Amino acid sequence: MQKTNTLRRGLSTRHIRFMALGSAIGTGLFYGSADAIRMAGPSVLLAYIIGGAVAYIIMRALGEMSVNNPNAGSFSRYARDYLGPMAGYITGWTYCFEILIVAIADVTAFGVYMGVWFPDVPHWIWVLSVVLIIGAINMMSVKVFGELEFWFSFFKVATIVLMILAGLGIIIWGIGNGGHPTGISNLWSHGGFFAHGLTGMLLSLQMVMFAYGGIEIIGITAGEADKPENTIPKAINSVPWRILVFYVGTLFVIMSIYPWDQVGTNGSPFVLTFQHLGVAAAAAVLNFVVITASLSAINSDIFGVGRMLHGMAEQGDAPKMFTAVSKRGTPWLTVVVMMVALLIAVLLNYLMPEKVFLVIASLATFATVWVWIMILLAQIGFRRKLGAEGRHQIRFPLPGGSVMSVIGILFLVFIIALIGYFPDTRLSLYAGAIWVVLLLVSYRLFKKKSHTSSQG
Repeated sequence: MQKTNTLRRGLSTRHIRFMALGSAIGTGLFYGSADAIRMAGPSVLLAYIIGGAVAYIIMRALGEMSVNNPNAGSFSRYARDYLGPMAGYITGWTYCFEILIVAIADVTAFGVYMGVWFPDVPHWIWVLSVVLIIGAINMMSVKVFGELEFWFSFFKVATIVLMILAGLGIIIWGIGNGGHPTGISNLWSHGGFFAHGLTGMLLSLQMVMFAYGGIEIIGITAGEADKPENTIPKAINSVPWRILVFYVGTLFVIMSIYPWDQVGTNGSPFVLTFQHLGVAAAAAVLNFVVITASLSAINSDIFGVGRMLHGMAEQGDAPKMFTAVSKRGTPWLTVVVMMVALLIAVLLNYLMPEKVFLVIASLATFATVWVWIMILLAQIGFRRKLGAEGRHQIRFPLPGGSVMSVIGILFLVFIIALIGYFPDTRLSLYAGAIWVVLLLVSYRLFKKKSHTSSQG
């Protein structure tokens, strides 16, 4: 019977690398970057560099544990093994909560982008359509999923590269700007590099860390990766600097071409950049690409929650029914549950289409940061459990070891403090605190019920 509940290994390094890129280079860059620019001005570039460095520490900490024990439950399992059963339970469910919220943001962005072409069609119709389509894709084998995700992400990455090159053409040679190079003076001539002071840059760190949310999916892919001891290190080492180049390079180009305070006031910054070149068709093509980007991110979201719930069910932290696997080796029931949960996005887009994204982003940031803190704490616990002798045998160690994890934790605690400090995002901190309390209560009830049934 256990055989039927086993996930199949079918993800190559190419699939995993692009899945992590697809997850992290999505809505946060194409849609959320405009909010981050408004908060910080040009100094948002510094915020992305700082955020990228912390994201790398988190990925390496997760990679250290994933190579040692490749598991579909990933960081939920590691938190359970190295911090205790309650930590595993809270981490797993908070991740599912986080990704559900991120998926709501992603399907919301999809509705916004489709609205560019079809302004008369209500957003919620597009949101409902995408939930059904991506759900169907996730019912297929993991290899089909990985291949689709590769191409979704490939379009996105290729477009970003083209946009950076086109932007450099405008900056250096004035291509599409009447032969007048724009230079990079826009980075400091509209209120200075720190246009809203250091406070503005710090405030933007919340949106920046939301943009990096999704990188942790690499840990979840370990359960279905071919030769995880090779594929995971390759994917982790290549992804952070690519994300950094894409984010920093893209925003550098956008804010050099025209004043930062005009970015995002009239649609996606990417579409604006191509319109600046005077290529109307390019803007339409780019809208197609950002739609593809949304599809890619939603695809990864549903995959991530499905695998996490499957892993948690196997270790007794979620209902046993979530261990059910189809003939193709996919956890079909978790996909169905995720699709039903995403119908919340349909309702939100129907009730308040204008406000959905920012509210969701700040709530997701709290959940994301919580999961990252648990990953870093689990890495410290992992090393402690190994002892001095075992640490020398780690195949893919985090440079700097537990000290780097502590630095990462301090930074993430600072982000949580920021969420509480600013009135606009304080509500999400309250919601996050209520969520953790509910989990603590449900853990007691869940464990009590399972203990009673085992005695019976």
